[in-house]
Amino acid sequence: MNGHDTLAARVAAASSGTAYAVVVPAPAPGEGNWVGAPSAALDDDGSFVVAYRVRTAALRGAATLVGRSPDGISLTPVVTLDKERFGAESLERSALVRTEKGRWRLYVSCATPGSKHWRIDALEADDPAGLDAAEPRTVFAGDAHEGVKDPVIRRTTRGWHAWVCCHPLQVRGEEDRMWTRYARSDDGLRWQWHGVALRGRQGSWDARGARVTAVLPDGSATYDGRASKAENFSERTGTAVPGATPGSLEARADEPVSTARYLDAVPLPAARPGSTSGFRLYYEAPLPDGSHELRTRMLMLEELGGAPRGRPVAPSS
Repeated sequence: MNGHDTLAARVAAASSGTAYAVVVPAPAPGEGNWVGAPSAALDDDGSFVVAYRVRTAALRGAATLVGRSPDGISLTPVVTLDKERFGAESLERSALVRTEKGRWRLYVSCATPGSKHWRIDALEADDPAGLDAAEPRTVFAGDAHEGVKDPVIRRTTRGWHAWVCCHPLQVRGEEDRMWTRYARSDDGLRWQWHGVALRGRQGSWDARGARVTAVLPDGSATYDGRASKAENFSERTGTAVPGATPGSLEARADEPVSTARYLDAVPLPAARPGSTSGFRLYYEAPLPDGSHELRTRMLMLEELGGAPRGRPVAPSS
């Protein structure tokens, strides 16, 4: 599989186009007023449930909202989770996943006050609105040497899989560096690490770090990268292919494919069980004034040219 013949490459390219709809506008004009960091899933009735972060220039990572949309575009919030709910200084990207019993689980990135440390808490409820009353449980604690955040979590017939953005904390002032580690679990709550999945490449556009944002059914992935500390909060999207070991990835983008960040791709069901007709994309897009908005677009399999190399395209269960 080369880097140009993957679902991730085609999905990432689509996020740079003009055929999109704005799901949630920026909270205000100007730098630091951002909405995005989405994670989405389909409900049994075909509606979309989307978790996203809202940040303003005055309030860093103020809240995570969960909304429902019948068409993937018009989004009505059903839950607002303030950062105080988690005793956090800031909230960043969450991961929204259906359990094997059909319950809703939200993995929330929480910043530890007065530090550069992050942890990931999980909430679980029978329906998205019930997440408001769910008790948080820390599932990725991090430690004094590493902060953990922005998880991408997939449940398959082979268990639970996570790609987690990790920030080294040993060097003061250099905590923005990042890479992605891979973990596995039987239940999505107790995890075991299985090594680094993706690192930035020295001398490349992603030298400062690589944060996996979506893992597609063919095993390819999109990721956020940047070249320098100065580009923090201005990551761009690149693509990667499966590596030599399970869960590992190899970057294939010599240049960023899109200016979008935090891209997610929801597989759309097809007539044949276990297959998909395409994807609905959600991603955070920068605007000329420095604010960010949440966008979506549909990408059908015909536009993708079919499944790469004839591979079956099966969404995670």
